[in-house]
Amino acid sequence: MKLSVTVPFIDVGGDPATVRDFAQAAEGLGYDGLGAPDHVLGVNVASRPDWGQRNTSADYFHDPFVMFGFLAGCTKKIEFSTQVMILAQRQTALAAKQAASLDVLSGGRFRFGIGIGWNEVEFVGLNENFKNRGKRSEEQVRVMQALWAERHVKFAGEWHTIDDAGINPLPAKRRVPLWFGGHEDVTLRRIAKYGDGWIMLAHPAGNTARDEFAKLRSYVKEAGREPNSVGIEVWVSAGEGGQEDWRRELLAWKALGVTHATVNNVYARGPHKRIAGRTMAAHVEAMTRYRAAVADLL
Repeated sequence: MKLSVTVPFIDVGGDPATVRDFAQAAEGLGYDGLGAPDHVLGVNVASRPDWGQRNTSADYFHDPFVMFGFLAGCTKKIEFSTQVMILAQRQTALAAKQAASLDVLSGGRFRFGIGIGWNEVEFVGLNENFKNRGKRSEEQVRVMQALWAERHVKFAGEWHTIDDAGINPLPAKRRVPLWFGGHEDVTLRRIAKYGDGWIMLAHPAGNTARDEFAKLRSYVKEAGREPNSVGIEVWVSAGEGGQEDWRRELLAWKALGVTHATVNNVYARGPHKRIAGRTMAAHVEAMTRYRAAVADLL
């Protein structure tokens, strides 16, 4: 199992030294990867008193491509992954180009996690259609995979037209690993056709997660692929329990076939808990303790 950690810039900010030091600390501790969420616009809650606990303009988000491009020069081997980037609110060819550039500049260390998003305000602000984002994102994936694989692409779809053109540079392996977030049945079917993995956040380790994983593998087999060729990622946290609890949870995930786990110490929805501290020291301590507790299980 590979173990990553989310960059907690919502808590610690994102000045260059902070981002660099966190990434280098994670790499030094032996983490396999760094994860980053994605939001372009945050709403002003003063004009939306019923907004609830969702992300707002008060939450700090670096653009993942820019941040990981910076960190590619500050680290040597740690992997980067978006968890997740809202693909449908971005221009497809541009996202493909950015992902390919990051792949080249990082030496193949980028794993592209994508989702369809929930915040209509962002889609409106970015001049993209919120209503058709799911179906459109599937075509986006087809376009990106073609642009990564071929020097010149001819594509005529419902939302994209490319007339014998391509991006340069291309990814070194002519592909970028694509992981999908989301929990609808249609998402699992997209993963089965196009994906390298599923980022699953909705369920704790248990029977429901087991059944969903089995469903995904059945769809992968139906798509003519090896069922275990698609990875599964979950989020864990040092925010609740102690070292023995963390070990039991990770062992339960391993038994269910999970291939990747990300320590996300700032996420607090569904079964997930965040740590109490909000400082850089608190986050470094938490990720240090977590990895030390589970290192022999990886």
